Amino acid sequence: MNNALIIGQYVPGNSFIHRLDPRTKITVVFFFVIVVFFANNVPTYSLLTAFSLLCVLNSKVPLQFILKGLLPVWFLIIFTFILHLIITNEGNVVVDWGFFKIYSGGIIQGFAISLRFFLLILTTSLLTLTTTPIEITDAMEEMLHPLKKIKFPVHELALMMSISLRFIPTLMQETDKISRAQAARGVDFRTGPVKDRIMAVIPLLVPLFVSAFKRAEDLAMAMEARGYQGGEGRSKLRELHVGTKDILVLIAFVLMLAALFVLRQ
Repeated sequence: MNNALIIGQYVPGNSFIHRLDPRTKITVVFFFVIVVFFANNVPTYSLLTAFSLLCVLNSKVPLQFILKGLLPVWFLIIFTFILHLIITNEGNVVVDWGFFKIYSGGIIQGFAISLRFFLLILTTSLLTLTTTPIEITDAMEEMLHPLKKIKFPVHELALMMSISLRFIPTLMQETDKISRAQAARGVDFRTGPVKDRIMAVIPLLVPLFVSAFKRAEDLAMAMEARGYQGGEGRSKLRELHVGTKDILVLIAFVLMLAALFVLRQ
C-alpha cells in the first residue's frame, strides 16, 4: 500500500473501531472537529490527545503507518508553528537575536494551533482508515435522509463525497508518478526563482487534470454499464445497525466533552 497519503485509504481489519457503525464514527469525528477549537489549556489539549491516541490504539492501525502517511501535511504543521513564532509578540522574550525575537506566547500559541491541526488530520484520517467508502456513503445517506423531503439529492451527494475521498490517494499517486516523469525530463520543481518554479508546475497540472477526467469518464461509463440509475429502489447488502457498543462510545464521547468543558473553565 502506498503511504504517500493515508487520507482516503482503507485498512481492512476487525478492530473495535472497524466494527462500529459508520454513523457513530462520523458523528464523533464531526463533533470532535468542532470541540477541538474549544481547547485552551494543557488539561484540555491533553484530554483530546489522549482520546485520539486511544482511538488509534483501538483501531489496531499501526501508529507508525499513520504518522508516515501524514508526511505530506507535516510541512503545513511545521510551517504553522514557525509562522506563529514570527508573528506573535506576546509574553516574555525567549530568544533575542536583535532583529529577530521569539516570545513565549508565540511558542505556546504555535504549539497549540499545530496540535489542533494534527489532531484534526489524525481523527479524520482514522475515519477513512477504518471505514469503507461504501459504509461512508450509506451512513451519510442515512444521516441526511430527512433532506429528501425537500427533494434534496441525498444519495448523489453522499456518493459524490465518497468517491472524492476514494480518489484522493489515487490522484496523489498519479501526481507522484507524473512529477517523477517530468523530473526525468529535466523539469526542476524545487530550485530557482519562484516564478520559474510556478511555471514548472504547469507541465504537472495539465497531465494530472487529463488523467483525472479520464478516470472520471471511465467510472461514469462503468456505472452506466452496470445500470446505475441513482438511489431510488436500490437495496443494500448490509443494513446499518446501531448496537450496544455504539451507544457506549457515544456516552463515553459525551462524558469526554463534559470533562473538557469543565477543565476549560
